[in-house]
Amino acid sequence: MNAVLTAVLVMLVLAVARVHVVLALAAGAVVGGVVAGLGLDATMVAFQEGLGAGAKIALSYALLGAFAMAVAHSGLPRLLAEWMVKRLGDPDAPNQKAVEGVKWGIISGVLAMAIMSQNLIPVHIAFIPLLIPPLLGVLTRLRIDRRLIACALTFGLVTSYMFLPIGFGRIYLNDILLGNIESAGMDVADVSIFSAMGIPALGMVAGLLIAIFISYRKPRDYNPAATIDVDAPAPNRISRYKVAVSLVAILACFAIQAWMTAVGTEADPLLVGALVGLALFMTTGVVAWNEADRVFTGGMRMMAMIGLVMITAQGFASVMNATGDIETLVAQGSDVFGTNRALAAIVMLLVGLVVTMGIGSSFSTLPIIAAIYVPLCITLGFSPVATVAIIGTAGALGDAGSPASDSTLGPTAGLNADAQHDHIRGSVIPTFLHFNLPLLAAGWIAAQIL
Repeated sequence: MNAVLTAVLVMLVLAVARVHVVLALAAGAVVGGVVAGLGLDATMVAFQEGLGAGAKIALSYALLGAFAMAVAHSGLPRLLAEWMVKRLGDPDAPNQKAVEGVKWGIISGVLAMAIMSQNLIPVHIAFIPLLIPPLLGVLTRLRIDRRLIACALTFGLVTSYMFLPIGFGRIYLNDILLGNIESAGMDVADVSIFSAMGIPALGMVAGLLIAIFISYRKPRDYNPAATIDVDAPAPNRISRYKVAVSLVAILACFAIQAWMTAVGTEADPLLVGALVGLALFMTTGVVAWNEADRVFTGGMRMMAMIGLVMITAQGFASVMNATGDIETLVAQGSDVFGTNRALAAIVMLLVGLVVTMGIGSSFSTLPIIAAIYVPLCITLGFSPVATVAIIGTAGALGDAGSPASDSTLGPTAGLNADAQHDHIRGSVIPTFLHFNLPLLAAGWIAAQIL
């Protein structure tokens, strides 16, 4: 059996069986390496070499958590939450019109922020620990199913870069997708990204609508007593000065990340932005020196899990690449469909799903599969626009629904701040069902009609 497929299946089965995702990734990597014939020693060496690639990401997210806790300490998130609570009225007899207004306002706001985080304000998941934890009390009171919020967040994080060629979308669509297809020998100069990725994007929209209006429309109860009270001053002691500094720090953090992303610097924008924001809090006295350790440690603890998963996921990806079975998996898939274009499209999409589910990054999957898929598409007679749709969709498949993807880890980091949102059952499975399945169908349709 193919080592990559075996490793991904082991990882997914263990994760669904409630084995911690870090252990599931490590076990999957070991099994995959051994099945590929690397041996235990070579497998562990490859795994350890990959861990270093995740260290920078983990540090960035840890500092982001500290920055989020500093923002909470200023009192700004509490003001937002209190404003929403006042709109709801008496807890025993809430204004139903206001309840509906706040509910749809939260869903729309979360969705808009997730979309803008990939293009207009390219900060990726940096906004989630700032926005979501302070709203958990309001979400609990409104009885909103957090799986719905996870789907809204993941939709914005994934659909934006796979359809809009701005910010991270420019990198995914222009630099990686079209760039690798050109390098593989197909001229796509006249291909419109909107034409190629429009149908797959509609598949994502369909999944979101199903989540909102069918799957998670019913109220769901959470324990109000368990909801974490953000580390902020009491309402009567909230300082306007601290709130103002907090707003400046947030704008500075986002502006620096947007600028660094635009100029294409090699430094990590998330890391630099978080450091600048933390420096502002410290130098202005919003976070006192004698409180800094408690505030920052609390924030880093909040993001510790996502950091560990990111590090382990890099080790898993390193082992998968070392096996050499990713290319073998693609070749085996091509042997199955022969000259059947309909079957070829679905097999190529499924292989992309498996690879991305394991690696956890669409951006890393595309270069691997493009070099092999382009000659196959030329041989089978797919048009350039259909080829772009197939490869672009195959890369995006698995980002939503992967236990190791930041598109699911980010929402979990925010929604599980009070330990009432399970990563696998709250983020991974819902996003897999609502986005991968419609995206798979939409990508196949695009391949047939474009």
